[in-house]
Amino acid sequence: MSTVKNYLSLVKFSHTIFAMPFAMIGFVLGLINNHLVHNNAIDKLIYLSYGTKLVLVIVCMVTARSAAMAFNRYLDRHFDAKNPRTANREIPSGIISAENALSFIIGSCILFIAATYFINPLCLYLSPVALFVILFYSYTKRFTYLCHLVLGLGLSLAPIGAYIAVTGSFDLLPILFSLSVVFWVSGFDIIYALNDIDFDQSQQLYSIPAIVGTKKGLRISEVFHIVSAACVIAAGIYGGFHWLYWIGVALFVGMLIYQHAIVKPNDLSKVNIAFMTANGIASVVFAVFVIADVLIN
Repeated sequence: MSTVKNYLSLVKFSHTIFAMPFAMIGFVLGLINNHLVHNNAIDKLIYLSYGTKLVLVIVCMVTARSAAMAFNRYLDRHFDAKNPRTANREIPSGIISAENALSFIIGSCILFIAATYFINPLCLYLSPVALFVILFYSYTKRFTYLCHLVLGLGLSLAPIGAYIAVTGSFDLLPILFSLSVVFWVSGFDIIYALNDIDFDQSQQLYSIPAIVGTKKGLRISEVFHIVSAACVIAAGIYGGFHWLYWIGVALFVGMLIYQHAIVKPNDLSKVNIAFMTANGIASVVFAVFVIADVLIN
């Protein structure tokens, strides 16, 4: 049991709360596109098949994110050992060996690809692309301050990926949600990077705060979050959503505003609250209202 707990800690399983709700939005939008909601005459076996597909989407989410996070920890293990804030992480502290972490990464990637095989051919064909994006992020901090956007891109695959799992095709509406995720995640990752400005600079690692400083970094984060808010508004207009959706938008935007209100250039004591609590609430609450709007109206 302790081994399972260690691996859950390695991949920060609780952070699944960021992308999983958006995957559920994409999945429900796919059902709507396939006319599988509000159709009482549909055969129960078809519902069952989509229930199985939902399980496979969740497996893909968990395995892909686990592979990405474990790979990040594996690749950064030497930096983590030097950083007082991260020295107690599982690999540098010896709780999990680098070799076992690598085996875990490979196993997660294999399970991810296997799950896409049982979803549909397009998901299978795109699975190497998805893995490349989410694993490539771990290298980006070594050469570009745009690493935050690459992380956002990785998590943004959740809504469009879930939509493709149901429909086998692309559509503008889930892409708008994916764009929102790109800038939402990029914005709060900049806030989280404030924890390591001095360390990143000392190790010649790239991040927006390390390049432009705390104050300008927060301003860029604000701009990203404004773009994210604009994307969910555009999605609401394009998708013809109703009042529940707009309550969700108001709450989502409210959480964006809240995290910028509590993190100041001269006071970074609430960075972790802004990173985990505010954004965790934002994603879950927003998804609940979006899905409720789709199912009720």
